[in-house]
Amino acid sequence: MKWVIAIIKPFKQDDVREALMAVGVTGMTVSEVRGFGRQKGHTELYRGAEYQVDFLPKIKVEVAVNDDLLDQVIQAIRTSAGTGKIGDGKVFVLNIDHAVRLRTGETGPSVL
Repeated sequence: MKWVIAIIKPFKQDDVREALMAVGVTGMTVSEVRGFGRQKGHTELYRGAEYQVDFLPKIKVEVAVNDDLLDQVIQAIRTSAGTGKIGDGKVFVLNIDHAVRLRTGETGPSVL
């Protein structure tokens, strides 16, 4: 089992959700986050004063998937979240050693 974490642009959230559902992802967690990478923020003008915005709004999408679905999930995120411009985001993949469904106590890949 794998834990896939994608940091994407906020306006791509619905596209990514639809793409993941199309490849068989049945659940996900979405959080509004702020951060920066190579994009390094930007300057904005507010009431005549210029100020630096270091942390940009992003969306973090987290899904747990079986190993056989991993490549499809990554490709779905890449095609639906990518714009070809700086700041598109990143995808991180971590191993899941153990999972438990709280309601039933069920364990292993069937939890997903």
